[in-house]
Amino acid sequence: MRRWPRAGRWAAYLAVAIVFAIVCAVLSHWQFARNEQRAEANRLISENYDADPVPLADLIAGTDDFDPGDEWRPVALTGRYLPDEQLLARNRAQGGTSAYEVIVPFQLEDGRIVAIDRGWVPPAYEGGAEQVPAPPEGETTVIARLRPSEPLPTSGRGAPEGQLPTIHAASIAALTGDGTVTTAYAIMVSEDPAPGEAPQALAPPEEDPGPHLSYAIQWILFAIMGFAFLGYMIRTEIRASREDDADDDEDEDDAPSPRTPRAKRPKRRDLDAEEEDAILDGRR
Repeated sequence: MRRWPRAGRWAAYLAVAIVFAIVCAVLSHWQFARNEQRAEANRLISENYDADPVPLADLIAGTDDFDPGDEWRPVALTGRYLPDEQLLARNRAQGGTSAYEVIVPFQLEDGRIVAIDRGWVPPAYEGGAEQVPAPPEGETTVIARLRPSEPLPTSGRGAPEGQLPTIHAASIAALTGDGTVTTAYAIMVSEDPAPGEAPQALAPPEEDPGPHLSYAIQWILFAIMGFAFLGYMIRTEIRASREDDADDDEDEDDAPSPRTPRAKRPKRRDLDAEEEDAILDGRR
Protein backbone atom coordinates (compact mmCIF):
# COMPACT_ATOMS: atom_id res chain seq x y z
CA MET A 1 0.00 0.00 0.00
CA ARG A 2 2.99 2.32 0.33
CA ARG A 3 3.06 2.63 -3.47
CA TRP A 4 -0.46 4.08 -3.39
CA PRO A 5 -0.96 7.84 -3.20
CA ARG A 6 -1.21 9.07 0.36
CA ALA A 7 -4.88 10.04 0.01
CA GLY A 8 -5.66 6.59 -1.40
CA ARG A 9 -3.99 4.84 1.51
CA TRP A 10 -5.84 6.95 4.06
CA ALA A 11 -9.13 6.29 2.28
CA ALA A 12 -8.41 2.55 2.44
CA TYR A 13 -7.58 2.79 6.16
CA LEU A 14 -10.83 4.70 6.75
CA ALA A 15 -12.86 2.12 4.82
CA VAL A 16 -11.41 -0.72 6.91
CA ALA A 17 -12.13 1.20 10.12
CA ILE A 18 -15.73 1.85 9.05
CA VAL A 19 -16.35 -1.80 8.15
CA PHE A 20 -14.83 -2.88 11.46
CA ALA A 21 -17.03 -0.39 13.33
CA ILE A 22 -20.16 -1.68 11.55
CA VAL A 23 -19.31 -5.25 12.52
CA CYS A 24 -18.73 -4.16 16.12
CA ALA A 25 -22.05 -2.27 16.12
CA VAL A 26 -23.94 -5.35 14.90
CA LEU A 27 -22.32 -7.56 17.54
CA SER A 28 -22.94 -4.95 20.23
CA HIS A 29 -26.62 -4.70 19.26
CA TRP A 30 -26.89 -8.50 19.40
CA GLN A 31 -25.41 -8.56 22.90
CA PHE A 32 -27.78 -5.78 24.04
CA ALA A 33 -30.69 -7.86 22.71
CA ARG A 34 -29.39 -10.94 24.53
CA ASN A 35 -29.11 -8.90 27.71
CA GLU A 36 -32.73 -7.73 27.38
CA GLN A 37 -33.89 -11.31 26.80
CA ARG A 38 -31.99 -12.47 29.88
CA ALA A 39 -33.40 -9.63 31.96
CA GLU A 40 -36.94 -10.56 30.87
CA ALA A 41 -36.30 -14.23 31.71
CA ASN A 42 -35.04 -13.24 35.17
CA ARG A 43 -38.10 -11.05 35.68
CA LEU A 44 -40.42 -13.97 34.93
CA ILE A 45 -38.54 -16.21 37.36
CA SER A 46 -38.68 -13.56 40.09
CA GLU A 47 -42.39 -12.81 39.63
CA ASN A 48 -43.80 -16.25 38.77
CA TYR A 49 -41.66 -19.00 40.27
CA ASP A 50 -42.98 -18.76 43.85
CA ALA A 51 -46.49 -17.55 43.00
CA ASP A 52 -49.54 -19.36 44.39
CA PRO A 53 -50.85 -22.19 42.18
CA VAL A 54 -53.94 -21.48 40.08
CA PRO A 55 -56.14 -23.82 38.01
CA LEU A 56 -54.72 -24.47 34.55
CA ALA A 57 -57.93 -23.16 32.96
CA ASP A 58 -57.13 -19.69 34.35
CA LEU A 59 -54.00 -19.55 32.19
CA ILE A 60 -54.64 -21.95 29.29
CA ALA A 61 -58.25 -22.34 28.16
CA GLY A 62 -57.54 -24.46 25.08
CA THR A 63 -54.54 -26.34 23.73
CA ASP A 64 -52.47 -23.65 21.99
CA ASP A 65 -53.10 -20.38 23.87
CA PHE A 66 -50.14 -20.41 26.26
CA ASP A 67 -48.92 -16.90 27.11
CA PRO A 68 -45.09 -16.68 27.36
CA GLY A 69 -45.59 -14.22 30.22
CA ASP A 70 -46.96 -17.13 32.30
CA GLU A 71 -43.71 -19.07 32.16
CA TRP A 72 -42.84 -20.60 35.55
CA ARG A 73 -46.38 -19.97 36.89
CA PRO A 74 -47.46 -22.84 39.20
CA VAL A 75 -50.74 -24.51 38.23
CA ALA A 76 -52.93 -27.09 39.99
CA LEU A 77 -53.84 -30.09 37.85
CA THR A 78 -56.30 -32.84 38.75
CA GLY A 79 -56.57 -35.99 36.68
CA ARG A 80 -54.56 -39.12 36.04
CA TYR A 81 -51.22 -40.02 34.49
CA LEU A 82 -51.01 -42.02 31.26
CA PRO A 83 -47.97 -44.21 32.08
CA ASP A 84 -48.21 -46.18 28.82
CA GLU A 85 -47.41 -42.97 26.93
CA GLN A 86 -44.31 -42.16 29.02
CA LEU A 87 -41.33 -40.70 27.12
CA LEU A 88 -37.72 -39.84 27.96
CA ALA A 89 -36.17 -36.56 26.84
CA ARG A 90 -32.53 -37.41 26.21
CA ASN A 91 -29.24 -35.51 26.66
CA ARG A 92 -30.46 -33.23 29.43
CA ALA A 93 -27.80 -31.49 31.54
CA GLN A 94 -28.79 -32.58 35.04
CA GLY A 95 -26.69 -33.80 37.96
CA GLY A 96 -23.44 -33.26 36.04
CA THR A 97 -24.36 -35.84 33.41
CA SER A 98 -26.37 -36.24 30.20
CA ALA A 99 -29.50 -37.36 32.01
CA TYR A 100 -32.99 -38.31 30.87
CA GLU A 101 -36.00 -36.26 31.87
CA VAL A 102 -39.17 -38.28 32.44
CA ILE A 103 -42.13 -36.94 30.45
CA VAL A 104 -45.52 -38.44 31.32
CA PRO A 105 -48.77 -37.20 29.70
CA PHE A 106 -51.38 -36.20 32.29
CA GLN A 107 -55.07 -36.23 31.39
CA LEU A 108 -57.14 -33.59 33.12
CA GLU A 109 -60.74 -33.93 34.27
CA ASP A 110 -61.83 -31.82 31.28
CA GLY A 111 -60.20 -34.30 28.89
CA ARG A 112 -57.20 -32.21 27.88
CA ILE A 113 -53.71 -33.70 28.17
CA VAL A 114 -50.65 -31.89 29.50
CA ALA A 115 -47.10 -33.26 29.30
CA ILE A 116 -45.62 -33.38 32.82
CA ASP A 117 -41.85 -33.41 33.36
CA ARG A 118 -41.57 -35.49 36.55
CA GLY A 119 -37.79 -35.00 36.95
CA TRP A 120 -34.68 -36.76 35.77
CA VAL A 121 -32.98 -40.15 35.96
CA PRO A 122 -29.33 -41.00 35.23
CA PRO A 123 -28.43 -42.98 32.13
CA ALA A 124 -27.96 -46.73 32.42
CA TYR A 125 -24.15 -46.80 32.26
CA GLU A 126 -24.02 -50.60 32.30
CA GLY A 127 -26.49 -50.97 29.45
CA GLY A 128 -30.14 -51.89 29.48
CA ALA A 129 -33.11 -49.65 30.14
CA GLU A 130 -33.05 -46.69 32.52
CA GLN A 131 -34.68 -47.24 35.89
CA VAL A 132 -37.67 -44.89 35.93
CA PRO A 133 -39.94 -44.67 39.02
CA ALA A 134 -43.58 -45.13 38.11
CA PRO A 135 -46.07 -42.25 38.52
CA PRO A 136 -48.97 -42.45 40.99
CA GLU A 137 -51.97 -44.49 39.86
CA GLY A 138 -55.53 -43.25 39.75
CA GLU A 139 -56.72 -39.73 40.39
CA THR A 140 -53.84 -37.43 41.28
CA THR A 141 -53.42 -33.77 42.04
CA VAL A 142 -50.24 -32.32 40.61
CA ILE A 143 -48.69 -28.92 41.27
CA ALA A 144 -46.44 -28.01 38.35
CA ARG A 145 -44.80 -24.98 36.77
CA LEU A 146 -45.55 -24.07 33.17
CA ARG A 147 -42.81 -23.93 30.54
CA PRO A 148 -43.04 -23.10 26.83
CA SER A 149 -42.64 -25.97 24.39
CA GLU A 150 -39.07 -26.43 23.20
CA PRO A 151 -38.28 -26.29 19.47
CA LEU A 152 -37.10 -29.31 17.56
CA PRO A 153 -33.32 -29.48 16.88
CA THR A 154 -32.33 -27.40 13.87
CA SER A 155 -29.93 -30.17 12.87
CA GLY A 156 -32.84 -32.56 12.38
CA ARG A 157 -31.47 -34.83 15.10
CA GLY A 158 -34.02 -37.43 16.18
CA ALA A 159 -34.29 -39.93 19.00
CA PRO A 160 -34.96 -43.67 19.39
CA GLU A 161 -38.48 -44.92 19.92
CA GLY A 162 -39.79 -43.92 23.34
CA GLN A 163 -37.46 -40.92 23.54
CA LEU A 164 -37.51 -37.25 22.54
CA PRO A 165 -34.61 -35.06 21.30
CA THR A 166 -36.29 -32.06 23.00
CA ILE A 167 -39.47 -31.48 24.99
CA HIS A 168 -41.48 -30.56 21.92
CA ALA A 169 -45.13 -30.55 22.98
CA ALA A 170 -46.43 -30.93 19.43
CA SER A 171 -44.45 -34.16 19.04
CA ILE A 172 -46.03 -35.46 22.23
CA ALA A 173 -49.46 -34.43 20.92
CA ALA A 174 -48.83 -36.50 17.78
CA LEU A 175 -48.63 -39.55 20.05
CA THR A 176 -51.40 -38.73 22.52
CA GLY A 177 -53.94 -37.33 20.04
CA ASP A 178 -56.23 -34.34 19.96
CA GLY A 179 -56.79 -32.39 23.12
CA THR A 180 -53.10 -32.29 24.04
CA VAL A 181 -51.65 -28.87 24.91
CA THR A 182 -49.18 -28.18 22.09
CA THR A 183 -47.54 -24.92 23.19
CA ALA A 184 -46.47 -25.72 26.76
CA TYR A 185 -45.57 -28.45 29.22
CA ALA A 186 -45.26 -28.42 33.02
CA ILE A 187 -42.48 -29.30 35.48
CA MET A 188 -43.76 -31.30 38.43
CA VAL A 189 -43.41 -29.72 41.90
CA SER A 190 -45.49 -32.15 43.98
CA GLU A 191 -47.93 -35.04 43.60
CA ASP A 192 -50.84 -36.07 45.82
CA PRO A 193 -50.86 -38.91 46.64
CA ALA A 194 -47.08 -38.88 46.74
CA PRO A 195 -45.38 -41.98 45.30
CA GLY A 196 -42.89 -43.97 47.32
CA GLU A 197 -40.18 -43.15 44.79
CA ALA A 198 -39.93 -40.38 42.20
CA PRO A 199 -37.37 -39.14 39.68
CA GLN A 200 -34.86 -36.61 40.96
CA ALA A 201 -36.12 -33.02 40.97
CA LEU A 202 -34.84 -30.64 38.32
CA ALA A 203 -32.47 -27.88 39.41
CA PRO A 204 -34.18 -24.50 39.88
CA PRO A 205 -33.44 -21.83 37.25
CA GLU A 206 -30.59 -19.42 37.89
CA GLU A 207 -31.27 -15.69 37.92
CA ASP A 208 -27.94 -14.81 36.33
CA PRO A 209 -27.79 -11.68 34.16
CA GLY A 210 -24.85 -13.12 32.25
CA PRO A 211 -21.99 -11.21 30.59
CA HIS A 212 -24.04 -9.81 27.69
CA LEU A 213 -24.04 -6.17 28.83
CA SER A 214 -20.27 -6.12 29.38
CA TYR A 215 -19.72 -7.78 25.99
CA ALA A 216 -21.92 -5.14 24.32
CA ILE A 217 -19.84 -2.34 25.86
CA GLN A 218 -16.62 -4.09 24.84
CA TRP A 219 -17.71 -4.17 21.19
CA ILE A 220 -18.41 -0.43 21.33
CA LEU A 221 -14.91 0.16 22.75
CA PHE A 222 -13.42 -2.01 19.99
CA ALA A 223 -15.10 0.21 17.37
CA ILE A 224 -13.65 3.34 19.00
CA MET A 225 -10.23 1.67 19.17
CA GLY A 226 -10.45 0.98 15.42
CA PHE A 227 -10.72 4.71 14.65
CA ALA A 228 -8.01 5.47 17.21
CA PHE A 229 -5.74 3.00 15.41
CA LEU A 230 -6.58 4.72 12.12
CA GLY A 231 -5.45 8.04 13.59
CA TYR A 232 -2.28 6.41 14.84
CA MET A 233 -1.51 4.98 11.38
CA ILE A 234 -2.03 8.35 9.67
CA ARG A 235 0.08 10.15 12.27
CA THR A 236 2.87 7.58 11.92
CA GLU A 237 2.84 7.92 8.14
CA ILE A 238 2.99 11.73 8.32
CA ARG A 239 5.91 11.55 10.76
CA ALA A 240 7.76 9.04 8.56
CA SER A 241 7.17 11.27 5.51
CA ARG A 242 8.60 14.29 7.31
CA GLU A 243 11.67 12.33 8.36
CA ASP A 244 12.20 11.20 4.75
CA ASP A 245 11.95 14.81 3.54
CA ALA A 246 14.49 15.91 6.18
CA ASP A 247 16.90 13.16 5.08
CA ASP A 248 16.60 14.27 1.45
CA ASP A 249 17.43 17.88 2.43
CA GLU A 250 20.55 16.72 4.30
CA ASP A 251 21.70 14.73 1.28
CA GLU A 252 21.34 17.79 -0.94
CA ASP A 253 23.41 19.91 1.48
CA ASP A 254 26.22 17.33 1.53
CA ALA A 255 26.36 17.03 -2.27
CA PRO A 256 29.31 18.93 -4.01
CA SER A 257 28.47 22.17 -5.79
CA PRO A 258 28.35 21.87 -9.59
CA ARG A 259 30.38 25.13 -9.88
CA THR A 260 33.36 23.71 -7.95
CA PRO A 261 34.96 20.99 -10.01
CA ARG A 262 36.60 18.22 -8.08
CA ALA A 263 40.37 17.80 -8.33
CA LYS A 264 41.15 15.01 -10.71
CA ARG A 265 42.92 12.11 -9.15
CA PRO A 266 46.00 10.92 -10.96
CA LYS A 267 45.48 7.70 -12.71
CA ARG A 268 46.99 4.67 -11.06
CA ARG A 269 48.99 3.82 -14.17
CA ASP A 270 50.77 7.25 -14.14
CA LEU A 271 51.75 6.82 -10.49
CA ASP A 272 53.22 3.42 -11.15
CA ALA A 273 55.26 4.77 -14.07
CA GLU A 274 56.66 7.63 -11.99
CA GLU A 275 57.71 5.22 -9.25
CA GLU A 276 59.52 3.02 -11.79
CA ASP A 277 61.34 6.03 -13.23
CA ALA A 278 62.46 7.06 -9.76
CA ILE A 279 63.89 3.61 -9.05
CA LEU A 280 65.80 3.54 -12.36
CA ASP A 281 67.25 7.01 -11.79
CA GLY A 282 68.47 5.93 -8.38
CA ARG A 283 70.32 2.99 -9.79
CA ARG A 284 72.12 5.19 -12.28
